[in-house]
Amino acid sequence: MKQHYDILIIGGGMVGASLAASLIPAGKRLGLSVAVVEAFPMPDADSIQFQPSYDARATALAYGSRLIYEQIGIWDQLREHVCPITDIHVSDKGRFGVSRLNARDENVAALGYVVENHWLGRVLMNRLSQDDAGHIDLLCPAEVTAVNYQQDQQDRMEVSLTVEGGEHRLTAELVVMADGGRSGLCEQLGIGYQQQRYHQHALVTNISPETAHHNIAYERFTDTGPMALLPLEDLPADPATGQSGISHRMGLVWTVPDDQIEEMMALNDREFIERVHERFGYRAGVFVKVGERYSYPLKLSVADEQVRQGLIVLGNAAHALHPIAGQGYNLALRGVVSLAAELIRAREAGISLGDINHLTRFAEQVRQDQQKTIGFSDKAMKLFSNSNPLLALGRSAGLQLLDICPLAKTVFARSAMGLDQPTPDLR
Repeated sequence: MKQHYDILIIGGGMVGASLAASLIPAGKRLGLSVAVVEAFPMPDADSIQFQPSYDARATALAYGSRLIYEQIGIWDQLREHVCPITDIHVSDKGRFGVSRLNARDENVAALGYVVENHWLGRVLMNRLSQDDAGHIDLLCPAEVTAVNYQQDQQDRMEVSLTVEGGEHRLTAELVVMADGGRSGLCEQLGIGYQQQRYHQHALVTNISPETAHHNIAYERFTDTGPMALLPLEDLPADPATGQSGISHRMGLVWTVPDDQIEEMMALNDREFIERVHERFGYRAGVFVKVGERYSYPLKLSVADEQVRQGLIVLGNAAHALHPIAGQGYNLALRGVVSLAAELIRAREAGISLGDINHLTRFAEQVRQDQQKTIGFSDKAMKLFSNSNPLLALGRSAGLQLLDICPLAKTVFARSAMGLDQPTPDLR
């Protein structure tokens, strides 16, 4: 542990680790010293052998996120355990509107990919442990207890942290807060949030169709809220558990009104599968198994300040949006590489990494993307959660028009894949 770092990243989850990994090639060339502080022990990068787990939580990666991870240098390993999405089927329960997207029509290998979070974490940790990442220190388990701006110390940030019961103080030119949506440090620093509660919960689980999912993802709008079904990597036979044959899996994210979530969570597996079929139908086949269910309340949350002198708020600590379009992590990852590119430019120009002027420039660069993505998810949720007959007719007509208009479909697909803006150069 050094006493001073150029960049100190609070949070070693997918966002924080991706930022550190994106700074490896240029960081070594420019002599950047980087620390990642994480409260939990990091995955063991040496034991990279991986067995998919039935109940594993997963993340949808847009095709543009694949391009980002190719540039960071982890895609070849990551792809060993991802499930491509080749088709997306969008429908409105009880209405005529249907729209379909296909990877071949858009000239891409896949519209997106689904990856289990702990596999992505292991691959990122493996990247941070390679020889060319020697300028990155992983401080974990460690907990940051305070962050303060010290003007009398050459405009540095002072960071207090607890490591193995001992108190330490470090300084950094720039502190990046990527510690998630429940960041107590943001509250400590007086960073407020614009919040809007949706009065809904996301019910998340894995569910098995009797037959293969054929790499099709589904978005189904129902009277109790949107349902998303994402294809997951099949589980191979496991003699140790007595499982024979391949187990097909799909990730289910179901938006449920607050007053119904307790009932849904209390259903037994058979009752729950029946309720899924009642709302979703049988277009993905017959579901035969469901895993452990999780739920969390949904809200739109955007930090009032995402940059200060010497400080950046990133990922879920900066913004949380409705999961209706599966864009939350992809938006965060685009912010990660935009920040990395801006920090590379600042160091090459001899500008302090914590200088508010270049940090403000970064904030302006990502603001348009944030406003577009957050606005789309918010408006789509409100439109497809509204029972007004005229609105329902209009949205069904819109889905149908999208399905028969190739140009509109391509524009929509490229935006959803994150291909409507260039990927920054991280070299």
